[in-house]
Amino acid sequence: MKLKKGFIPHETGSESLLIPAGGAGFSGLVKGNKTLGAILDLLKEDTTEEKIVAAMKQRFDAPEDVIAADVKKALTELQKIGALDE
Repeated sequence: MKLKKGFIPHETGSESLLIPAGGAGFSGLVKGNKTLGAILDLLKEDTTEEKIVAAMKQRFDAPEDVIAADVKKALTELQKIGALDE
């Protein structure tokens, strides 16, 4: 899976944003924290949920089950708005 073309991740320093461009099929703005930013960064390339969890575990000091739950929640929300190519 990876981000669909037409969805542009952007970092503002304290927030992570996902901005739909023309034809993305979603009107709105997705705001999140640095965790979402890290997930969006990993989704620039084709990857799997397991690879995202592993990369996040190396990056953040948190229990794997907490990281896995956060990743699942983020991916579910991105799927709902049609932001993922699967």
